[in-house]
Amino acid sequence: MSGKDDYYNRSKQQGYRARSAYKLKQLDEEADLLAPGDTVVDLGAAPGGWLQVAAEAVGEGGTVVGVDLQRIEELDDHEVETIRGDMTEERTRHYLREAVGAGGADAVLSDMAPNMTGEYSLDHARSVHLARQALDTADELLAPGGDFVVKVFQGQDLDPFRDDVSESFQYVRTVSPPASRDSSSEVYLVAKGYTTSP
Repeated sequence: MSGKDDYYNRSKQQGYRARSAYKLKQLDEEADLLAPGDTVVDLGAAPGGWLQVAAEAVGEGGTVVGVDLQRIEELDDHEVETIRGDMTEERTRHYLREAVGAGGADAVLSDMAPNMTGEYSLDHARSVHLARQALDTADELLAPGGDFVVKVFQGQDLDPFRDDVSESFQYVRTVSPPASRDSSSEVYLVAKGYTTSP
């Protein structure tokens, strides 16, 4: 058993739905993303590990909305709104805007990943495509000063995408949380301080 799957065991013991919950915890510790009372959007939210972490962080005064193509089982301990739908469809975006409300979101998080083909360049290109969808959503929903976290696979399109992200935020960091598997090529771009004008 590798040390990494210590996270899998821990998620089972601590009641998280996925080991990825620890990635968000580590990203939050690193970059101070989630605060009590925040409105948080989680894209690609199934099975709900990130929703659990976000709901714990924002508390009863906060709002957490998760979107996924797959159904997300209700969370027993937390008030979380879930939308089943495709972020490329206007209907899904409409529901999401309604759920977030006029004040906008404090954080937009995306742990979306493509269905893997095993062909590295294709998987990388698809992951960047999903990350760009997430950035569009952040542009639509974030309140000024808000934060954006997006998973993307390393490869040739990562730097240009990162440049695009940095145009709308005060700063961007590339973070590889300890809970990511050693074999994984994923990194997270953590963008802080959304500015509506470049």
